[in-house]
Amino acid sequence: MPKSLIVLPRPGAAPSSDAVQPIPAPSEASFVTTFGNRLPPASYLETPHGKAAYYELLPLSPASADGKKVVSRVLFVHGVQTPAIGLQPLASALSSRFPSAHCVLIDLWGHGLTETPFVAHDPALFHGLLETLMAHLKWADAHFIGYSFGGSTTASFAAAHPERVASMVLVAPAGLRRTAGLGEVQQGYLRGGEGVEEAARDWILEVLEGGRLIVPSDWKERVGRGEVVAEAVRDWEMREHPGHVASVVAIFRDGGIFDKHAEFAKAATTGIQSLCVLGELDDLCSAQDLHELGMENVEVVPQVGHGVVRERVPEVAGFVQQFWNSLQE
Repeated sequence: MPKSLIVLPRPGAAPSSDAVQPIPAPSEASFVTTFGNRLPPASYLETPHGKAAYYELLPLSPASADGKKVVSRVLFVHGVQTPAIGLQPLASALSSRFPSAHCVLIDLWGHGLTETPFVAHDPALFHGLLETLMAHLKWADAHFIGYSFGGSTTASFAAAHPERVASMVLVAPAGLRRTAGLGEVQQGYLRGGEGVEEAARDWILEVLEGGRLIVPSDWKERVGRGEVVAEAVRDWEMREHPGHVASVVAIFRDGGIFDKHAEFAKAATTGIQSLCVLGELDDLCSAQDLHELGMENVEVVPQVGHGVVRERVPEVAGFVQQFWNSLQE
């Protein structure tokens, strides 16, 4: 458990009279020493809010010259807690199936090698990061793949900036739980305030983890075999990234984990073609939830829960491949 308690500003709070510097992220050397070179070398994006890390899987072959539409720019948006490396297996699988695609993964605020800015972690903060990255890459638009919180962020980004989204794939998206369904104590944790922050942090981490974080005893061997062990990554962030937990709590409260039904519905009306991929056993989001909001193209992977994006990479990649091929016809 983190020793220090950092509480980030909430949306609408009066700005501090003193500029507060972002909380630094760990070094790439520390991450690579622990988890190897699964990701390409990090590049860094300087923004008004702080420094963010991103990773590029460059095209393996030039685009076809036969005049067909191609998926050429892909942006992967990870969930809360596990940073970009959690989407590396899926990104690698799709990069090999679409060799002319330029695939980019980003560590969101407070995750991986990206700093924690001392500002409210509302959806607009993450939209701004995605816009800044796309401007830096000189991308007018991109095909988005968002997982969990990244799915909620992708949907709300598409609703706000439809011209920037060529298509979107939402994998096990967050955003459709209702705060009204929480108990009074839990709603108090979401509101925050003096005297509840430590208990709120502990509750939020337990909800996200589904209990206490347990790192598998064989994680080093599994990493040595090229596996992404998400529990070990999350444990490393909590120990090595001094702003990580503060960002996690702020995202859970204000980033788009709850009550984003209107944004999903708006995204569905933009004309952006979309695919949603769910795990059958995941209670975060159902096909019916998405259908009711106008998102009709939903695939369900049997016998897997919220970890579908890592645990069933071939099936998820297959659904995305079919979807992207349909865009090129």
